[in-house]
Amino acid sequence: MSVRRKDTIVFEHPPVISTWAAVGGKREGEGPLAAGFDLLVEDASFGPEGCSGWESAETMLQSKCAKICLRKAGISAREVTLAFAGDLQAQCTASAYAMRALGVPFAGLYGACSTMAESLCLGAAFAGAGYSERTLVMTSSHFCAAERQFRTPLTYGGKRTTTAQWTATAAGACLLRPAGAEGVPVLSVTFGRVQDYGVHDINNMGAAMMPAAASTLLAYFHAFDAAPQDFDAILTGDLGEVGSELLHTQMRREGYDLSNHWDCGCLLYDTSRQNVQAGGSGPGCSAAVLCARVLPRLQRGEWKRVLFLSTGALMSQTTFLQGESIPGIAHAVELGAPKEGEKA
Repeated sequence: MSVRRKDTIVFEHPPVISTWAAVGGKREGEGPLAAGFDLLVEDASFGPEGCSGWESAETMLQSKCAKICLRKAGISAREVTLAFAGDLQAQCTASAYAMRALGVPFAGLYGACSTMAESLCLGAAFAGAGYSERTLVMTSSHFCAAERQFRTPLTYGGKRTTTAQWTATAAGACLLRPAGAEGVPVLSVTFGRVQDYGVHDINNMGAAMMPAAASTLLAYFHAFDAAPQDFDAILTGDLGEVGSELLHTQMRREGYDLSNHWDCGCLLYDTSRQNVQAGGSGPGCSAAVLCARVLPRLQRGEWKRVLFLSTGALMSQTTFLQGESIPGIAHAVELGAPKEGEKA
């Protein structure tokens, strides 16, 4: 039986992530995690495959990722009992059109860049409660589609600020199974609360999302009398360099040392070599890092216990133009090595 402790659900019999897949574009293939991707594409337009624009290209990106994940699991789409997925496009159309082709039961999500952790939280809860035998959780982002929707079309040639982040052209997918199956166990999930510290700069997502990351971390630590050093790694995604520095400063004020913290926006790219300003962003950023780096390390036993957070800025182009501030959210997923320690 699962136990609720404040904002966290602890699984007595943890569901597992049985298989996963990561797909990325050209820039992701030039980054330090390239070897961990299942598929890297040079042409992110997918024009030769019949895509008519950046939005349909993101649907193709997500579809390929889902198919690879299911192929690794040795099952067909017909055997998926439920899917949670979302993206940055208006009304989550990249996910909706991908699911149109897969034809599986589908619950669409919008958590902005927090969508991978949100989908894992919900998928694990359903799998842990016995409501879904094979649950697909997935998200994606596409640089060109996101720039067109939230900022300005690329052809405008707008100059990017140093605090801006590069939206990843990437997708990540995981298949969740109930306890007893082989895979990486999901020990607990923590649902975040919306935080808004009055940031208005659409080119500084790290600052806007940092309070949510700190809030969720503190909620978890206080609920379990835990500390960062209880984990091999604490990963946020995607605060980038600016948000990560702010997070370390804030957590030091709260009495916590985050020396074992990495941010997915800083792991996906080499910020000293690649022109990505303060690092990566987008739902596909933390999803790709999870599937290309975090889960393989847990599977091999290199890490025993990890806290994975995805952070999201919950604004729209309309609210931004109306002068609204940018609220943030962060959800956390506690992961363990296979057959290692259920939570006391």
